[in-house]
Amino acid sequence: MLPFLRLKQSNTIDNLWVYILSLIRKEPMHAYQIQKEIEKKFGFQPGKITPYRVLYRLENDGFVKSSIKDRKRIYQITEKGEKELKKAKKFYQKILDELY
Repeated sequence: MLPFLRLKQSNTIDNLWVYILSLIRKEPMHAYQIQKEIEKKFGFQPGKITPYRVLYRLENDGFVKSSIKDRKRIYQITEKGEKELKKAKKFYQKILDELY
């Protein structure tokens, strides 16, 4: 695999949690909506089941919480999730600052 493609994969699909947290930070969403917004906003399409698996893990670890609204499970970020997202942003910013 070419270096850029490997970089892109490891910073998109392999770290889907960053994109999920950033989306639900702005507004609570259900999993299908999250999947569509990732494709629209970030330009890649996660697998059909992958967002559900990531959301399940994020909820179990306390980074998101969910509730049922109109028979859909709606996810929103928690304070713990906000802190984790800020750490990710600082991490990426530091790398970008050092690259150029």
